[in-house]
Amino acid sequence: MNSKNSPAHPATQLVLGGRDRDTLGFVNPPLVRGSTVLHDSVADMKARVAARLAGADEPIAYGIYGGPTHQAFYDALNALEGGHRSWALPSGLTACAIALQAFVGSGDHVLVPDSVYGPVRRFCDQTLRRFGVTTTYYDPCSGAEIERLFTPATRMLWLESPGSHTFEMQDVPLLAAIARARGAFSAIDNTWATPLYFQPLKVGVDVSLHAATKYIGGHSDLLMGTVTSNERAWPQLRAAIHEYGLTTSADDCALALRGLRSMGARLVQHEANARALIAWFKQQPEVERVLFPADADDPGHALWKRDMTGACGLFGVLLKPGLGEARLHALVDAVTLFGRGYSWGGYESLLIPSFPERTVTANVYSGRLFRVHAGLEDPRDLVADLERGFAALRRPG
Repeated sequence: MNSKNSPAHPATQLVLGGRDRDTLGFVNPPLVRGSTVLHDSVADMKARVAARLAGADEPIAYGIYGGPTHQAFYDALNALEGGHRSWALPSGLTACAIALQAFVGSGDHVLVPDSVYGPVRRFCDQTLRRFGVTTTYYDPCSGAEIERLFTPATRMLWLESPGSHTFEMQDVPLLAAIARARGAFSAIDNTWATPLYFQPLKVGVDVSLHAATKYIGGHSDLLMGTVTSNERAWPQLRAAIHEYGLTTSADDCALALRGLRSMGARLVQHEANARALIAWFKQQPEVERVLFPADADDPGHALWKRDMTGACGLFGVLLKPGLGEARLHALVDAVTLFGRGYSWGGYESLLIPSFPERTVTANVYSGRLFRVHAGLEDPRDLVADLERGFAALRRPG
């Protein structure tokens, strides 16, 4: 299903996406694994290679460029995002790295929010720096004043809304417009909102990417990243993907496509459970605030309400000063239903201490922030587990 003739409602796109190809009558597209593609003739071989070099994604000449299973997933994702082309990559970090590296070279400059996902910060500070690309971090709450940070060498404005760990909302349409006016590309990590609740390309962003490991996969059994771009950005992005030989297996694409089918229903429950837990957290005297832009008390709520149509199950909880890191760790160690794991977006609930990195904005979170992923369990059981955790927090150390 391509984005030009897809149904208007995203929930229907989740069900129908990728099913307008030849599925032999089955609801699910066939799983096609393969490396070698046989050609009818030398002329056919040359024609397929020429088409690829000219920018076409089909017909396929070799398995590294995907197959029918890949294309079905790409069709579905592209319809949700409203994009020109989509691609799957080995991990969310790979998606971030290639979305940066595709648009920069030695002497270039990128702008990155101070709230960025930690591994992306390290990629900028280490890998991009080694290749002569400089990075400036900016306040994620910046608006029009960000324009003063652009230089003639700025090629990329990176966005993450809400921000990793600390959940600051960004004015994405405004920032994307500024980037385009300054001749730069823009890219956003859209994993939190998913393509169901926010379509950045429709408000001017050039590349939208996801850790499909999270809600797209949805079952904690998949490692994958995705990129979807507009027509302007696709040639450079596609070239970088193919030059690095980045691909995924047909099996992983089938898992991702299966995950898409149920993502809408899962997200409804994730958000409902998150809101139930947040209501409980707000009643605890040790909690200073909850970081969740879909909550009416959050500083970014107005932007969330303007730009997004829903929320997921991931949020932060900031404890009041003076409790100490040891007591936070006691809380995390005491819970039994909440797992201690670095990912999120699966069916299970998770709770871990959070240590945001900051170089531009004040870091007021050290030793008192933890991140919660509300899974699909009964919220009453999750609250009972949190009560055990807070009982441990309250014990004198």
